[in-house]
Amino acid sequence: MARKRKGEGQTALVTGASGGIGLDLAECFAKDGYNLILVARSEPALKQEAARLAQKYNVTTTAIASDLGVQGAGHKLADDIRARGLAVDVLVNNAGYGIAGAFDSSKESDQLGMIDLNVRALVELTHAFWPFMLANKRGGVLNVASTAAFQPGPLMAIYYASKAFVLSFSEALWREAQGTGVQVSCLCPGPTASKFRERAGTGATRLSTLGTPVTSMSVAKAGYRAFQKNQRVLITGFRNRALARLVPYLPRTTILNIAHRLQSPI
Repeated sequence: MARKRKGEGQTALVTGASGGIGLDLAECFAKDGYNLILVARSEPALKQEAARLAQKYNVTTTAIASDLGVQGAGHKLADDIRARGLAVDVLVNNAGYGIAGAFDSSKESDQLGMIDLNVRALVELTHAFWPFMLANKRGGVLNVASTAAFQPGPLMAIYYASKAFVLSFSEALWREAQGTGVQVSCLCPGPTASKFRERAGTGATRLSTLGTPVTSMSVAKAGYRAFQKNQRVLITGFRNRALARLVPYLPRTTILNIAHRLQSPI
């Protein structure tokens, strides 16, 4: 008799799942036997990856194209999932974006869009599926934040602030879930090789000169392991962990000056 995989009988919903960390996290869950609901804006890529993962890992996959940055899209997605007769045991809130540059030269729609996707949609989906997890005393939430969550980020102000929200929210939920059987983890990667850098424009900042970005799969594997251990927060990379832990001990103006320099154009 084949050994039962950890996730068999459970379903993981992964947002931002057409590429990068989101797709690699979906692969980690599929490898462990979780059925998948994959969500992203790009329907062709999403369907292609859903079919690949289903065949490779012998799991059921459902692809749902949705722009979660549109207000109300989280509620609509939750309703769509229920209408299909599907349940969500694990929610992976990975969808998000950032834009490098000064606040005064930015578009208001881009800044509010970051809040809508990085914060509002994440809260909508968590609120929609959290009661089911608690009632079943299993599953949980894996939120993808960033090392940006640990300090303010001049020249990327809204993105840094949105990830600080994700970190704080995740830690609070982790404490609320203690003793329930529900797991909560917040994954905080540093610079990662993905399309995020292209969209955000961070590849043209001083931050990009500090080293080679790590692969999205290495980040995803670490995040998946942390979730399974119910690890409250995981910062990937020794240097990233060291820098994040230094922040509380440095003067705030020093932190702001360092962040401003790193986010400045090359």
